[in-house]
Amino acid sequence: MSTTTATEPAATAAARPARPPYRVTAVRVLRSEWAKAWSLRSTWITLGLGLLFLIAFGLIAAFQFKSRLTSGRHLDRDFADANALTLSLFGTNFAQLALGVLGVLIAAGEYSTGMIRSTLAAVPRRLPVLWAKALVYGVVALVLATAGVFVAFLCGSGILSGTRAALTLADAGVVRGLFGAGLYLGLVGVIGVALGVLLRSIAGGISVLVASLMLVPGLVSLLPDSWHSHISPYLPSNAGEAMFALHHDSTTLSPGAGLAVFALWTVAALAGAAVRLRRQDA
Repeated sequence: MSTTTATEPAATAAARPARPPYRVTAVRVLRSEWAKAWSLRSTWITLGLGLLFLIAFGLIAAFQFKSRLTSGRHLDRDFADANALTLSLFGTNFAQLALGVLGVLIAAGEYSTGMIRSTLAAVPRRLPVLWAKALVYGVVALVLATAGVFVAFLCGSGILSGTRAALTLADAGVVRGLFGAGLYLGLVGVIGVALGVLLRSIAGGISVLVASLMLVPGLVSLLPDSWHSHISPYLPSNAGEAMFALHHDSTTLSPGAGLAVFALWTVAALAGAAVRLRRQDA
């Protein structure tokens, strides 16, 4: 009786096919990060706000310019040399905050909830998690931002048709500027992810992001002119603006140089995040 009882489970276990070992691949990590990003309500809300800022502020700027121009009112410095491209991209400064903050939330949010321990247990090598987060969110931010700036420009150019600020996609530098703005916002999202992993704090990541994009340029402007002219063009926000500016002068970088400098800032943020992720436990 006991012999029969002992051999039946052994025979059943032998008949059952062995489960194939689980393998961590780049595609699986990407799919995991994609699913986690879209499962958050904050992703939908913040992306919607970023798109709204891009389009709404661009249209408001175009309406304001045409209203002041047709009524004969004085144009302040922000509008005096404006064109359809600069007016349609007026919302970029606001959209960069929304997209950058969401990047911080996607990365640092896992640390605040403790979910990062499960993620790193599933992907022991760690760094693929960072690359997957940055790639997934960077592509999402790039596609959304590029679509937003093109919609804002097409609508804004219709409003400004017949004015001195009118431009079309056929004008020199316009398409390059629109794609440059989309790429800039996509890279801002990647920097947000890197700051979230580097600082592991939502409040800290957002604070550093806002300071680097908005506060530091204001502080640098208080420096002596000899210092300001050498430092200001290489700040992240100013280098990013050079990527989509239609006209350049001796105080700004060319589009290619602006892209190179901003890409270096992005790589530096990712490198810092990678070093901390490898060396310190969650």
